[in-house]
Amino acid sequence: MPKLKRLTAKQILTIFIQFGFTIASQRGSHIKLTRMVQNQKQILTIPNHDELDIGTCKAIMRQACRFISAEELYAHFYTD
Repeated sequence: MPKLKRLTAKQILTIFIQFGFTIASQRGSHIKLTRMVQNQKQILTIPNHDELDIGTCKAIMRQACRFISAEELYAHFYTD
């Protein structure tokens, strides 16, 4: 059964940049990513830590599923 990967903030940023997000700002240890789709601003917030907890990775994926299909994100967040 596939397991959720433990990712770093840098790895997560790389994933979302591939989907068209850009770094909008950073406040403390949180990075705000944005992209415009059909005149709608989409915002994701990522904690900037060396290694994120499994629950945090799951929450980031759940947050991103509002804008990106789960099938597209699955390969990036889960092991084979």
